[in-house]
Amino acid sequence: MVCDRCVSVVTGIMRSLGYPEAVVTMGRVTLDRDLSGEELDRIDRCLVAEGFQLLRDRGASLVEKVKAAVLRLARSRDDDRKVKLSVYLSDKLGVDYRTLGRLFAEHENRTIERYYIAQKIEYVKELLDYGEMTVSEIACMTGYSSVAHLSRQFREETGMTPTAYRETGKRIPLDKV
Repeated sequence: MVCDRCVSVVTGIMRSLGYPEAVVTMGRVTLDRDLSGEELDRIDRCLVAEGFQLLRDRGASLVEKVKAAVLRLARSRDDDRKVKLSVYLSDKLGVDYRTLGRLFAEHENRTIERYYIAQKIEYVKELLDYGEMTVSEIACMTGYSSVAHLSRQFREETGMTPTAYRETGKRIPLDKV
């Protein structure tokens, strides 16, 4: 789960399955008791039907936490963006960045850095779709050092310039990035 909407959907799933006491936060569902294998399988089937998956191992859970932290950083407008990605994630998750990077690459078949860039570009697409800011303003707001830097990364990710995208406007849902 990487967004508030995900938390809401999973909360609804847990309630519909008879677990109103479930506390759902980003990447975690907490219950006051252990569940049987059969109960976990039933929850897993419902989650999969909605595009989620039940993570039963620590590594997969940590990858979801990395995704949530990266999403928050990619959309932040504060001083967090001035910190290196590796330092930010290590501090937020309390895990060595090398460990995070290895686990992430194993589970996602790409680096954390590539995932971060993809999330930033999706945010840029959103801002372009609104049509209220220039590309220069968007570059500044999203932490790019220049419009040229933003345009280069945007073209690498999408195959088009920000201006060309603004004319076509095809975004990807955040959980598919």
